[in-house]
Amino acid sequence: MEKKNKFCQSCGMPMKKDPKEGGTNKDGSINLKYCSYCFEKGSFTQPNIKAQEMQIFVKEKMKEMGFPGFLAGFFAKGIPKLERWR
Repeated sequence: MEKKNKFCQSCGMPMKKDPKEGGTNKDGSINLKYCSYCFEKGSFTQPNIKAQEMQIFVKEKMKEMGFPGFLAGFFAKGIPKLERWR
């Protein structure tokens, strides 16, 4: 049984904020490690993105959502430590 993560192990988004409650595996089951924005049907939605590019992407998305830049940067800072990037 896969353990449920509090944060997506690709982008760092809180899993409770994912409208689909997780990505999907090839068999259609819920993936508890990655969010639905990062992982669909058993594959990453952005397979060639690098950790540093994900940091920029997440920071920009958070700023679009109204988060102050320093806060967006703070949250994006931990992305390279997530499981996908290790």
